[in-house]
Amino acid sequence: MSFTAEVKDELSRIIPEHAACRKAELSALIRVEGKLSGNYRLEITTETAPVARAAVRLLHDVYHLKTEITTRRSTLHKTYNYLITVPAQHGLEEAIRDMGIISDSGLELGIDPDLVRKPCCAASYLRGAFLGGGFIADPRGDFHFELTCGHEMLANGLVALLAQASIPARTQKRRGAWIVYLKGAEPILDFLALVGAHKGVLTMENIRVTKSVRNDVNRRLNAEIANQAKSIEASLEQVRAIRLLIEKRGIDSLPPALQELALLRLSHPDVSLRELGEFAEPPLSKSAVYHRVRRIEAIAREYLEH
Repeated sequence: MSFTAEVKDELSRIIPEHAACRKAELSALIRVEGKLSGNYRLEITTETAPVARAAVRLLHDVYHLKTEITTRRSTLHKTYNYLITVPAQHGLEEAIRDMGIISDSGLELGIDPDLVRKPCCAASYLRGAFLGGGFIADPRGDFHFELTCGHEMLANGLVALLAQASIPARTQKRRGAWIVYLKGAEPILDFLALVGAHKGVLTMENIRVTKSVRNDVNRRLNAEIANQAKSIEASLEQVRAIRLLIEKRGIDSLPPALQELALLRLSHPDVSLRELGEFAEPPLSKSAVYHRVRRIEAIAREYLEH
């Protein structure tokens, strides 16, 4: 099951306490996934069984409407989709008007302010919109969230509702539809908490912590590898300088302290300066080893320049 399906399954099980919240959720779900035809026949299509069950429950609980549900299987994708039909009946037109979907002037394209006046109703509306057209990428990859809807006014209304909850969102038109999207983990986590997907929050937080630890380990490992590479390259440069001096001038041309270090480096070409100092008698600090190495390299450069 995808992460989106897991979240929708969790959200579909939430039953708002207040009738106003249930109405707001149903209105958003219909606005995103519903289609209204002549004589006030309503159809809602979804590919998610929990969403279909939630839609039927809300239609029955809020407006006591009769529904028909048809399960269809795609021969191409081998997946099921669900068609919920609300046939023309007494009370359907009043219900559609009550949900702010139509008015005397025709189809409403924005969000009825009366539906989302309270924060709990606004959160329910956003939950319904997500049940209808929401998508969250697997948090083990990039953090990405989308809400798809059919009109710019509805998209802008959803952005405004999110802004009221301090969740920054943007819109984009894509293939004839409007997308409300969130970027980054924090806004997505805030959305999930707002609409009541607490299991989704925990799942995403656990994955985010794991990713953070893994990334931190990788950064440290990469830094360590880079430092080792630099150390090896520096050691090779030191060995080349020492061999040049021995070949051209002899080891006796160096002061005793430098002779000792030169021979230690030739014997231990792959150790760090700190480790090299531990082989000396008496042991030398890393700083002392570094200064002696610099003197050997300076003598080698002087020889090459002359």
